[in-house]
Amino acid sequence: MPRFAGTVVTTFLGLLAVTFFIGRVIPIDPVLAIVGDRAPAHLVERVREELGLNLPLWHQFLLYLKQVLSGDFGVSVLSSNPVMEDIRRVFPATLELATLGTLIGAVFGIPLGVLAAVRRGSLVDQVVRVIGLIGYSVPVFWLALLSLLFFYAKLNWVAYPGRIDVVYEYTFTPITGLFMLDAIIQRQWDVLWDLFRHIILPASLLGYFSLAYISRMTRSFMLNELAQEYIVAARAKGLSETRIIWFHALRNAAVPLLTVIALSYAGLLEGSVLTETIFAWPGIGLYITNSLQNADINAVLGGTIVIGAVFITINLLSDLLYRTLDPRTRRR
Repeated sequence: MPRFAGTVVTTFLGLLAVTFFIGRVIPIDPVLAIVGDRAPAHLVERVREELGLNLPLWHQFLLYLKQVLSGDFGVSVLSSNPVMEDIRRVFPATLELATLGTLIGAVFGIPLGVLAAVRRGSLVDQVVRVIGLIGYSVPVFWLALLSLLFFYAKLNWVAYPGRIDVVYEYTFTPITGLFMLDAIIQRQWDVLWDLFRHIILPASLLGYFSLAYISRMTRSFMLNELAQEYIVAARAKGLSETRIIWFHALRNAAVPLLTVIALSYAGLLEGSVLTETIFAWPGIGLYITNSLQNADINAVLGGTIVIGAVFITINLLSDLLYRTLDPRTRRR
């Protein structure tokens, strides 16, 4: 446990150090972003002193560390709100999109991976591997634009980009920030259907890329399990192939597979910048993109820290889960 705590602290300090130096390296003056490039020199110097940018670099880092650990990421130049307040507002949208995308990837990716492993070398195996290869190689922006053209512009099966129709935007009252959950709580089924029509296409797109990763890893894990001696023993006992595959091999493969799904989920929670931008999805990825385009350094660094913290947390939790479910990985 002390080693685990040390790993968490070291990783997070490394994240803070990287974001701090990125904020100092990029060619954007945070003072000019606040006061404007036509502000008088005395005002620029005063703001620079108030922000502590005239201090030595090590002193600036200590102040930055104290500020971040207290939950203060500064004020957004773009929205004039505290950055943490903006992140609390936009992160539920990313959480909702990433959760649905991961569910789609897991529900379809695991059976496809199992099927490919069971029928190794067959046409089914080749098709599943090609599906995964396309998911790895096709640019996300190209597939997103193509899906919008086909499913929205041509077939009109889904709603236009955005999270909710303007008809409901000012009449729907969010509770948790997870709009679909809020619509269910309030029993607003028309709003729920509208939300589903907006989220299904970007979530399916992210789910497809998640499926490519999960199906590939499932196939690998299952091939390893199917080659084990306990599978031979189970067949010798006369157990059905279905029971051997789904109740014995998959159960043992599920332990590392949980880690794979967790990491896939963490990757989507980072904020799929291109997907959120193309689909005008108001999540943290779009928030950071808009902030970067408007030289809003506080918002960019704050969003980066939150994304990094989420990824670190899920990564460490998946590692703990792996150690808990598989005693062989525990250190004596």
